[in-house]
Amino acid sequence: MVDETDAAGDARPSGDPAGDARPSGDPVGPLEPAGQVDPAGPAGPVDAAAGPVDAAAGPTAHRQGFGASVAAFARRHRLALSITAGAVALALLGTGAVFAGAVVAGGDRVEATAATSTPTPTADPARPAPASAAAASRIRTCSVGDRAADGRLANLQAQVVNATTGEVLYDRGGSTASRTASVMKVLTSAAALSVLGPDYRATTTVVKGSEPGSVVLVGGGDVTLSRTSSGDETVYPGAAHLDDLAAQVRAAWDADPSNPPLTKLILDASYFGGDEWEPSWDPAEREYGYMSNITALQVDGDRDDPNAETSWRSGDPIGRAGDAFAGELGGISVIERGTAPAGAAQLGAVSSPTVAQLIDKALVVSDNSVAEMLGRLVAIKTGAGNTFGAINAGVLQGLAAYGVDTTGVTVVDGSGLSDNNAVPPSYLTRLFVKINAREANLGVIMDGLPVSGQRGSLSYSDRFAGDNAVADGAVSAKTGWIETGYTLTGVIRAQDGATLTFAIYALGDVSDDTKQAIDTLTTGFFLCGDNLSNT
Repeated sequence: MVDETDAAGDARPSGDPAGDARPSGDPVGPLEPAGQVDPAGPAGPVDAAAGPVDAAAGPTAHRQGFGASVAAFARRHRLALSITAGAVALALLGTGAVFAGAVVAGGDRVEATAATSTPTPTADPARPAPASAAAASRIRTCSVGDRAADGRLANLQAQVVNATTGEVLYDRGGSTASRTASVMKVLTSAAALSVLGPDYRATTTVVKGSEPGSVVLVGGGDVTLSRTSSGDETVYPGAAHLDDLAAQVRAAWDADPSNPPLTKLILDASYFGGDEWEPSWDPAEREYGYMSNITALQVDGDRDDPNAETSWRSGDPIGRAGDAFAGELGGISVIERGTAPAGAAQLGAVSSPTVAQLIDKALVVSDNSVAEMLGRLVAIKTGAGNTFGAINAGVLQGLAAYGVDTTGVTVVDGSGLSDNNAVPPSYLTRLFVKINAREANLGVIMDGLPVSGQRGSLSYSDRFAGDNAVADGAVSAKTGWIETGYTLTGVIRAQDGATLTFAIYALGDVSDDTKQAIDTLTTGFFLCGDNLSNT
């Protein structure tokens, strides 16, 4: 029976720690008396005085004859034997302990040869004790294989992590950096919280122009500034209003009698530089009303309808903002583009909602223009620059504060519209562990996420419906969609009480019902919880 395992994991017979089975009571083999001489050689014992021993005489005669032979031999060679005996005794004293140790090290019980003492076997301190058996890895049995095989998911990448233990429960290409669609807004928001802080506001100002009768409207990057009347709600709760800014300017202008009539308005949008439209974006995003040109001066995200989330955008947000402000000021006959003179006196200022409020908007309804506003402000604040090309460095610098390795991450824009963005699903699952734990200011993101069946883009009638409604209220996640993929990432409060972070990318030839396939897979994660199998 095997009942012992050594440190290397090899099974051994019971009672034989060294691994070699031996007969009981035979520690090493037959031990011959030290110094015994056999004068007769192979033929048998010989008595030197009396001749050969008669073997037929029996055992007693044999022992007596042998003893007489030894005695006679000893008398003739007394001196030599005395010297030999002394040497043997010294040798035995010097080697006895070593011999005993070697025998004990062999793992066998040593029999005493003296009638007066019985040595007690001792363990060899050099021999390590058998290691405790390692706990067996849990075998998880809940499979989502049929859900993951849904052809609507196209080229699937996914990862699921237990947010408490950090264990990866499920992985399909989780380390491969790929396009993200709008889940990029999670990274942009996290960087904005790190670099700008949750209370930061973008400010639009008006200063006195260098020409008589002129003022300069200076955009501060606030895409939520509204042309609607103060007190009216737009798609951006807490937005500043042009009529408020115009009233401040009129009051300041009229307070100085030396000012001539106000007739000229200069529009300064230089806070953002470079292209207004990222070259990899599909122009249809603007036509369909999902994205404005990105300028430091615009109103209502350049929507035709300030109260509609999706509304056609003009393609000239700076001009639209200038026309609206001139109408509020009155008396303006000239509108032109330019920059504010250095050190010009400020006549008025209004500020955007806070970064925390803007993140809520960017996440819950996936507002693209707000996400680009945040990405550009992060780039400027970090010193990376004020163009699309600066966003990558700015956002990565902001994300570094959270200690999650950004290897493989490429940030082309703040919104995720570009196919050239690249983020591994594994980055999102690790970042969401920190978001779920509300580290630093990341609780703002947790509070701003859509919730299955309850809030934002996951509450629409085509999300988490039918059998997937079992997960209503249990999934807090950011949605994503571009022509070449659908994505979803966030936190699942699973049926068994486990908290999971997850990311799903369905990339390639996708269709509108890919959303339902993603929801079905997510519901599978919810039902499996910590028992989710990776097979």
